[in-house]
Amino acid sequence: NTPFEVHDIGKAKVGMMICFDWLFPEAARTLALKGADIICHPSNLVLPHCPQAMITRCLENRVFAVTANRVGSEARVGKERLTFIGKSQIVSPDGKVLVRASSTRTAARVVEIDPKVARKKDINPKNDVLDDRRRALYNL
Repeated sequence: NTPFEVHDIGKAKVGMMICFDWLFPEAARTLALKGADIICHPSNLVLPHCPQAMITRCLENRVFAVTANRVGSEARVGKERLTFIGKSQIVSPDGKVLVRASSTRTAARVVEIDPKVARKKDINPKNDVLDDRRRALYNL
């Protein structure tokens, strides 16, 4: 229940979303607007849509995302058993899945990235994903 924050760790600026935050585009957008190069996303995901949604979040905001998800299942007293989808992944600002883990086994993966890539918010010479927003149309 704290605001989304971005931390400068030297070579990169890192923001964090947790678990179900993936469903809300404004979570990733807030981190991007605050300067995040990388969004870290620790999770206990049971819904199948998150891996694809995080690709979209990266495209929308031109950031890297690192989703670390749980595998296996968990019994709950008086409730339905939870089965976690696994599929931890690292996604680039252009939506490319750089690495994806298994849905059933724990794993550790390392990928070298250049955080400066996430600072280029243009998708072509005439369009920038942050500067081209039409803020006046957001009547909230």
